[in-house]
Amino acid sequence: MRSLSSLLRRFGREEGGTVMAEAVLVLPFMLWSYLALFVYWDSFRSLNTVQKAAYTVSDMISREMVSITPAYINGLDRMMEYLIDQDQDVKLRVSSVYQSDTEGRIKIHWSVAANGAMAPLTTASLQNIKDRIPKMSDGDFVIVVEAEASYTPAFDVGMKRTSLSQFIVTRPRFVTCVLMSTAGTTCPLS
Repeated sequence: MRSLSSLLRRFGREEGGTVMAEAVLVLPFMLWSYLALFVYWDSFRSLNTVQKAAYTVSDMISREMVSITPAYINGLDRMMEYLIDQDQDVKLRVSSVYQSDTEGRIKIHWSVAANGAMAPLTTASLQNIKDRIPKMSDGDFVIVVEAEASYTPAFDVGMKRTSLSQFIVTRPRFVTCVLMSTAGTTCPLS
């Protein structure tokens, strides 16, 4: 009995091998943490890239002084795909919106979705997102750029495939409103 008690005490004091046991327990968590940090950093990088590309498109349209066409919007969609540098398709919708105090609401001047990927906005559907558009004076026009790009994580760390979307509102810089040539639009309040 004494020898058994002595063996148990010696076993309890022995510390050789604890490093290996701790490594076996901690290494999987450390590896998962490293992969998770990589995926979360990559998702924020992708979101930032989509945001910068959407702001670039919005800024380009706001500087236009001549009528634009749906082909121009399709070209902006291809440019966004190039700027984002992803294999996923980018969805892009550009709308011209104005405030009409005579009707007491914001209205669609024109709306075009690149390559038909999204439905164009209507005045009725615009009312669902009017809270995202800043307050405007009567007759003010803004360009609304909506962009979506899908994001798929490189590793499965609990983050699912998601859609990165941006909603950008910009006033035209040099003209009262940006015209769409195929819609035969004029600036209705100017």
